[in-house]
Amino acid sequence: MISTAALVPPASLTTARLRLVPLGAEHLDHVMDGLQHEEFMRLTGTHGSFTREDVERFLGRITGADDRADWAILRSSDDVYLGEVVLNLLDRDNRSMNFRIALNSPAVVGQGYGTEATRAAVQYGFDVVGLHRISLGVYAFNPRARHVYEKCGFVHEGTQRDALYWQGAWVDQHSMSILETDPRPR
Repeated sequence: MISTAALVPPASLTTARLRLVPLGAEHLDHVMDGLQHEEFMRLTGTHGSFTREDVERFLGRITGADDRADWAILRSSDDVYLGEVVLNLLDRDNRSMNFRIALNSPAVVGQGYGTEATRAAVQYGFDVVGLHRISLGVYAFNPRARHVYEKCGFVHEGTQRDALYWQGAWVDQHSMSILETDPRPR
């Protein structure tokens, strides 16, 4: 049984080094900063550009949404905003959601924050929301993210060939998922 009440808003989560708090208007400046990093736009396959007003409207809408959970990732030691982690695209009938994560700065990549935030969101999805399946897509030019997802228990299901056209080249997207019955490495 899906608990949509667990999504409006999602509970704050705590890990060894992070606090995941509901993403909202108070994070607008940080989200805008992340949207200025070319490398992170590439890694997420984001072609568009967003105005401050667009992002502000989006943040206002997701606060009360019962079909997604968006968290700001904060480092516990100093409350620095590191990025966001999201469960979205709720399919109630099939107890599934999509997963995505975006770290805000190249300076925080490679320190295990993505792994920690991913594990916390996945656990929340299964143990609190009541999901059976969490899926994601990762582009072939992002092997670091794929490694993190595998480390967290996601399994490669297939490849969507030429799923993204980026700077004159076609890029494959790897589909991955984790089920509530799969082992979740700690």
